[in-house]
Amino acid sequence: MTPANRDRDFTGRTLLAVFAHPDDESITCGGLLAACSDGGAFVALLCLTRGEAGPATATAPAALAATRTTEIGEAATLLGVRDVVVTDHQDGMLPWTDAAVVERDIRAAIARLRPDVVVTFGADGLYWHPDHIAVHERVAAVVSTMADQAPALYFATMPPGAVRAVFDRATARARAAGSTAPRQVLGIADPDAWGAHAAPPTLVVDVRAQANRKLAALRRHATQLDHDALSWLTDEDASLLGTEHFHLAGTRSGFIERLGA
Repeated sequence: MTPANRDRDFTGRTLLAVFAHPDDESITCGGLLAACSDGGAFVALLCLTRGEAGPATATAPAALAATRTTEIGEAATLLGVRDVVVTDHQDGMLPWTDAAVVERDIRAAIARLRPDVVVTFGADGLYWHPDHIAVHERVAAVVSTMADQAPALYFATMPPGAVRAVFDRATARARAAGSTAPRQVLGIADPDAWGAHAAPPTLVVDVRAQANRKLAALRRHATQLDHDALSWLTDEDASLLGTEHFHLAGTRSGFIERLGA
């Protein structure tokens, strides 16, 4: 084993990602999850809703929830995630759900898995999504009570301009094919909203080696890709998804620092 490979040997380490909806995990830190799994870490995912509120289609909420639950399982498999738990909190209502109930589920996942690192949304919620901000607050609250037993906590943010680059590339591909330009990226019409108010990262991870798997995982979330820029990306475009940003909360750092670009 070369020194570089030894530096990224994460055998015996555990990472838990906590997000709000199916697809959050793939777009936000799919490369990190895959890289940690590649290094031998046990990677787990807690998704707090089944995503029944979006997108706005004729699909009944219960049917959409079931489909999106299947989608997140398939995406997680591609990323090397070995443990997936999806809870039944109401999509779109996390800020108004009893905080103690949400925190109970987060605390239970941490107690069961004993992760070295927990990753969740940054304070900006990627683009000020209320559910995302609520998850950020609830995870931070739980970890803050754990004192010396707390895992290293990282907030994932979107590199400013990254989603704009995806949107512009997809628009060019659609126009070259004589098709209608995409309208959105995962339901958000303004690609510049992603990461516009993100805190500067303390950790930048180059995930170009995992970018094709990240794109493949995003494609598994097919219910979200109607008129979507991501549906126009080819494998040649995957490198646009090849940088991920994280902000360390506090001073307790974790093994993912070894992935820093």
